[in-house]
Amino acid sequence: MEIGARIARAQVEGLGRSRRQIVAGPLAGMLHDRDDWYLSTMVAAEPGDPFGLDDLPWALETIRQAFAAEGRWLSAELVEEANPGLAEALEANGMTIVSRLPLLVVEPADLILPDLPNGVTVRVVASESDQKVADAVSSEAYEMPDSGFAFKPDPVDGGAVLVYVDDVPVATAAWTAVADAVTEVAGVGTVHSHRRRGYGGIATAYATAKAFELGGATLAWLTPGDDGADRVYRRLGYAPKATAVHLGDPGGHLADLR
Repeated sequence: MEIGARIARAQVEGLGRSRRQIVAGPLAGMLHDRDDWYLSTMVAAEPGDPFGLDDLPWALETIRQAFAAEGRWLSAELVEEANPGLAEALEANGMTIVSRLPLLVVEPADLILPDLPNGVTVRVVASESDQKVADAVSSEAYEMPDSGFAFKPDPVDGGAVLVYVDDVPVATAAWTAVADAVTEVAGVGTVHSHRRRGYGGIATAYATAKAFELGGATLAWLTPGDDGADRVYRRLGYAPKATAVHLGDPGGHLADLR
């Protein structure tokens, strides 16, 4: 299977473990029980398969209504190579393409673990209390209260690492549920006081390594937020293999509920 379709199919399966699915033709809405905007999204229902343009308007409208009914803003995450033309078709139906980012991929043999400076340790999040520490780091890093991930006892369902400097937590990164031996590394964040010192790269590398070691993944992927992050990830062995497209929906129905 072409790597873009493999990643997109794994994303559908992984998201489906912790979200309610609304499948409408070529689209699948993924609704999380928490109402944080970034936890619910829409993806292609059948990555790698052709889609019919005639099916798209009613499918999008169906998912718009489902999201609006729960007060959720609709966004979409696509792998361009898995469903060529789907992003443009959604744009023609009122959604907005927010970004096109390189989708970077690494396999175990290519991962480069950076050396740890003196006083720096990396620990796997292994309990609810550890997860609260990781969430606090994420909240400060992203300036978003309550940001973070739920603790998952089984690493196959996802996990996270914490980077400590002299026993003070300064950075974190997570991996998502492993499906078809594929995982996304996400939620990379460093507290403001310790930025530009390489801790985000350390967190990313070790989260990736633990996804391989503990979660059984053989392929990890991520999307860089900016050129600086892109350079950091490539130094860890990540390489561009596909394109991630993110869309927002100013044409949704939330306004109708107010």
